[in-house]
Amino acid sequence: MSPIPVAKAGVKSGVSAGKPMNYTKFSSKLTGSLDQIGKMIEDNAKMIDSIQEVALELTGSIGALHTLTVKYAGIANQVLDVLLPLMQKIPLIPPKLTQFATDLEKMTQKIIDNQTATNKTITDVRSGLQTGDVSKLQSHAGELQNLTKTISAILPAK
Repeated sequence: MSPIPVAKAGVKSGVSAGKPMNYTKFSSKLTGSLDQIGKMIEDNAKMIDSIQEVALELTGSIGALHTLTVKYAGIANQVLDVLLPLMQKIPLIPPKLTQFATDLEKMTQKIIDNQTATNKTITDVRSGLQTGDVSKLQSHAGELQNLTKTISAILPAK
């Protein structure tokens, strides 16, 4: 984009009135920027599409893992609901084992309690990825961070 000369007559701001002034039009700058953005998108289309496909597969995998986790958390929770009262009444069972079972029951209950919210988030993110709905994805970014924090809090410390 080459500067376009424009004559300004009668300007008394230190610019001589008889000489043409060179400047670049804003519209030319913007058009050039948009052209560059379009070219960048074209150049990176395969990578952008691959990221979307990988994200879709990851949400599917996370959804399957979540379903599996909830299923086995439910089974473990039912077993612990029966065993814990018995363990607490039998004096031969070490207190550490009883505390471990109590902590495990709390963990499985948290997984079960968060099932609905986690399912909704996974489903909505997948839908946003499938439809290209950026606003839906952005609205769930915070929820995904909270989900990660919740899962991290459930995991035992190393």
